[in-house]
Amino acid sequence: MNPKQKLDRVVLAYSGGLDTSAMLLWLKETYDCEVVCYTADVGQEEELDGLEDKAKATGAVSAIVEDITDEFAEDFVLPAVAANAVYEGSYLMGTSLARPLIGRRLAEVARDVGADAVVHGATGKGNDQIRFELASYSVNPHIKVIAPWRYWEFEGRSDLIAYCNQKGIPTTSTVEKPFSIDRNLMHVSFEGGVLEDPWAAPPDDTYLLTTPLADTPDEPEEVIISFEKGIPTAVNGQAMGAAELIRALNKIGGRHGIGRVDLVENRYVGIKSRGVYETPGVSLLHTAHRAIESLSMDREVMLMRDSLVPKYASMIYRGYWYSPECELMRKIVTETQEPVTGDARLELYKGNATLKGRRSPNSLYSYSFATFEKDTVYDQREAEGFIRINALRLRLRALKEAGLK
Repeated sequence: MNPKQKLDRVVLAYSGGLDTSAMLLWLKETYDCEVVCYTADVGQEEELDGLEDKAKATGAVSAIVEDITDEFAEDFVLPAVAANAVYEGSYLMGTSLARPLIGRRLAEVARDVGADAVVHGATGKGNDQIRFELASYSVNPHIKVIAPWRYWEFEGRSDLIAYCNQKGIPTTSTVEKPFSIDRNLMHVSFEGGVLEDPWAAPPDDTYLLTTPLADTPDEPEEVIISFEKGIPTAVNGQAMGAAELIRALNKIGGRHGIGRVDLVENRYVGIKSRGVYETPGVSLLHTAHRAIESLSMDREVMLMRDSLVPKYASMIYRGYWYSPECELMRKIVTETQEPVTGDARLELYKGNATLKGRRSPNSLYSYSFATFEKDTVYDQREAEGFIRINALRLRLRALKEAGLK
């Protein structure tokens, strides 16, 4: 959006970090407009302390901190777990799942306070700009969007640090430690700084939710996670709501160093990016959920669902949560989860969550059919015809290649 365009009021997606702290004052100086700061509480914990006061001290006319953690957990995190949605084999998408909810609420708040535009701190190189804006446009197709990183005079975070120091804006970022940190109920991500070198080991201060392996307990711990229709409902027999359950598993998994991932991923814009992620609780949920599915889901239904998961994960990662195809996929997943009820028992030790047992009232597993001992329900001689029929096309091809009839 043209920086010279006249605006009266904007709503800034405000985290209180380096980028949005600088952005708040920059907006006032550039547009001579009122800035309403909106912060979505999706489980950042102590990061939210004093945020309203900081925003107002930097020039905001008002600051809104809204707790939407329950909605995030129930309507975004758990449906993704039910789908086994993983991007490029290892990323559980903690940031990807939170952004659509924040982007939607940003546009709704802008409507409520009579703002001309919404503002976000995502860079022009990343995924978050797409996620925020697609979600905002799904609520208000005419909303104006300001993304300062696309056209302001600052070329990097070191410039922002200098600007904040010049203007007296408090920030915890330094030139030596310019990490971009995103935290929510589901995960913590670290990007930037030394992590931009894929060969460099992550520094010790990139641990918030997980204990370094050298400091984890020397004795294993068992945890039982219960599911109903694909949704986790209890930990060690104690019923919990979605957000409470994820917090509990974050603590349990985190103290054993579980859920730490260091990866280079493919951003939607085509750039490869290195990030370090901590997702202890949801890592446990994925392992437990898969275990119960293995007992209770029909083979062909599972194969069909699994064939759609890479596409579904890509939709989420790229910001299409509110697209019709993504909504359809969630309906399909919900249908497949009807029998996925039961318990999974995991042993946690030194960064690993090892499955020790699973049970389900809807189990399709049959001892009498699966046993290697004598049985009376399966005639092994029938396997010969089954194999020969399934081998027919292979035999025909071999005959053709050999020039035989």
